[in-house]
Amino acid sequence: MTATAVAVKIDTEAKERLKNLAEAKQRSVHWLMCEAINQYIEREEKRASFRQDAMNAWEEYQETGLHVTGDEVIDWLKTWGTNNEKNAPKCHQ
Repeated sequence: MTATAVAVKIDTEAKERLKNLAEAKQRSVHWLMCEAINQYIEREEKRASFRQDAMNAWEEYQETGLHVTGDEVIDWLKTWGTNNEKNAPKCHQ
């Protein structure tokens, strides 16, 4: 992996907090910043994927009308971990 330098301006208070955290965690400030950026990117990519999945599901519902109701899902979930565990409800119109 090739690394590239990037400059980031942060306020004095944030810089001091970051320095204190790095010392407490016995990590470098650089490591903490890279970790924070990577976690942010991963979280935002997951959010974007979730939103896209929701939009795809909505479009599919608009086209087919297939769905399960909230009550059907709740009834199914109530059986989880019991001797009478039910299969997932089937989609219907």
